[in-house]
Amino acid sequence: MAAVADHATPTYDRMKEVKEFDESKIGVKGLAESGITSIPRMFIHSPEARSDLKKPNPETCTKKTIPLIDLSHFNSPTERHQLVEQMRDATFTWGFFQVINHGIPKSVLDETINAIKAFHDQPHEVKSKLYNREKERQGVMYSSNNDLYRAKAASWHDSLTIWMAPETRRAKEEDIPEVCRKEIVAWESHSTKVAEALLELLSEGLGVEAERFKDLGFLEGKLVVGHCYPYCPQPDLTVGITSHTDSGLTVLLQNQVGGLQVKHGDEWVDVEPIPGALTVNIGDFIQIISNDNYVSVEHRVLAKASKEPRISAVAFFNVGTQADSDYFGPLPELLSPDKPALYRKFTVPEFNESFFSKGLDSKSFIQKVRL
Repeated sequence: MAAVADHATPTYDRMKEVKEFDESKIGVKGLAESGITSIPRMFIHSPEARSDLKKPNPETCTKKTIPLIDLSHFNSPTERHQLVEQMRDATFTWGFFQVINHGIPKSVLDETINAIKAFHDQPHEVKSKLYNREKERQGVMYSSNNDLYRAKAASWHDSLTIWMAPETRRAKEEDIPEVCRKEIVAWESHSTKVAEALLELLSEGLGVEAERFKDLGFLEGKLVVGHCYPYCPQPDLTVGITSHTDSGLTVLLQNQVGGLQVKHGDEWVDVEPIPGALTVNIGDFIQIISNDNYVSVEHRVLAKASKEPRISAVAFFNVGTQADSDYFGPLPELLSPDKPALYRKFTVPEFNESFFSKGLDSKSFIQKVRL
């Protein structure tokens, strides 16, 4: 039998493409602005991962929305209990909710979004000076995909990441880009006050002292991230950010370009932007110490073909200690013979090692420590 010529295409070297993209420091915004009409292969997600990206037919399904909570009664002695009940129900059923009347002036919200956009709109030669991965968990870092080398496929977003606490990791104020420095500092201050109020309500929802979450240190680890999701020429082949859960308490400010989706049961539900509202969600750490009274749910951001980019400012709050001697687990006050602990105890270094060592879509710490 005659030999058959081998016309197979050369083996695709994903890591080579990833490294070249990373070393170019142009980010996905640079790719989008270069005029590409198709996305690089490293951004294409598998058919299985893309199977549920299609929008459901609005005529054949019921429109669902995450809960909306009005915080105006936070200091009301007669109506605060209703607020606690609303939040407890939202965090147990959805793990996500939006808040209004949270006390942050509209001018601060608008200035924060505009400043994040201004940073990402800077020329490549300006932004590239901050592009790095060496400071992944301290100081200031600009990059595309913090899990670029760990994920199965890259996602369509760039991020400015700024550690605000603990002190050992906090960025020096002068290191924060001048184009957004004042606004980032203001957002951190205002979002911390909102987080403090939310942590009080979450504590009361569990029937423990209002300061319980704060005393555990949930305001001692703070991270601010400014995401940019630019125009994508093939949004059906990739995602803005892949499906994942968060770690502690997350407070999100977004512009009016949608794309955020929350997993609710077997459905993906759109989080429609509401002017002036903040979106809040519970992470894995809080689900564990609440002994499943609160839930951490998957969420993602879709890539979009809109010319206006999606811009968001995210404040992440988590326990600040890094000591191997400090163990966390379900709160003892929540446990009884009828309600035993569902999780074993763990340290923050163990949590971080599991949480940050894998791609966003492959975290499983909750399963790892479940009894």
